[in-house]
Amino acid sequence: MSIHFERHGQQVHTLGGVITQKNADLCTVRIRIPAGDITVERMAGLVAVAKKFGNGSLHLTNRQSIEIPHVDPHDLEEMACLLEENGTPVGAEFTEVVNVVACPGTDRCKLANIDSITLAKEIDKRYFRMELPLRMRIAVSSCPNSCVSSWVSDIGIIGVQKPIRNPTLCSGCGTCVDYCKEKALYVKRGAVILDEGKCTTCGNCIHTCQFNVITGKPLGYQIMVGGSHGRFPHLARYLATVSTEESALLVVEGILDWVRRFASEDKRFRTQIEEEGYDAFRRYVLENVQKDTIETVENTSYLSQLASTDTNSSLK
Repeated sequence: MSIHFERHGQQVHTLGGVITQKNADLCTVRIRIPAGDITVERMAGLVAVAKKFGNGSLHLTNRQSIEIPHVDPHDLEEMACLLEENGTPVGAEFTEVVNVVACPGTDRCKLANIDSITLAKEIDKRYFRMELPLRMRIAVSSCPNSCVSSWVSDIGIIGVQKPIRNPTLCSGCGTCVDYCKEKALYVKRGAVILDEGKCTTCGNCIHTCQFNVITGKPLGYQIMVGGSHGRFPHLARYLATVSTEESALLVVEGILDWVRRFASEDKRFRTQIEEEGYDAFRRYVLENVQKDTIETVENTSYLSQLASTDTNSSLK
């Protein structure tokens, strides 16, 4: 039984999460797991399904999903029903919004600025498997460490926070200096000085100040576009920073709407943004975003350093 079908309707055989293996008599089934967050009960359900329909193994993907390999295509309908009942339905891989990934965020990471898991799940709820001319990979990182590779995703969201120091309260102990990976802080005449040209707005100094005298601006959602990995890796380009989660969702909606309306399937997303005109693309995306939630970029120097790694060959 061939699993090569035209993509019409929502029959399980047509879903991108069903992937033909090298031995075309078998397929691998990719699971939808937004933010890579799964309960032990659902994991037990996947184990049971893998034992029944696969060879008893599970494969972890780099986009926080799970695959069940070596499945007989004749079993797909029954398998899909059990997966749906388990709360772990068949995933996506075609030209569509695929599994949305996220770092642990404020749930358990001490460096986190934003609730990345909740945001990623909301993006998944709104846009998962949205059919597009291009495959869109979305990653949400709670800080610039970008543990889920937001810098090389089609849409990357990064939680940032600019430190605000109170020189009259700072003891100059230097604890924040020791924790600053970018060496953007130093002690001078008993006071800590911030070099804004080196600051990545990671918020780490805010978290590590033992006297709580460093505060932060309202949290920011820094949004990057056009990143990619694979055969031609490419860093994403800075788009905007917004101060609310709802504005971040509106930016994502604007990007996907632009892709749906104007993108073609024969070129990479980043290439099409540049060819169509980046400024026009940005205006289109931000058109419906509340203007007072769009923040001024504070880490321009840092972003410029990242941009300097651009190469023409990475636009292939």
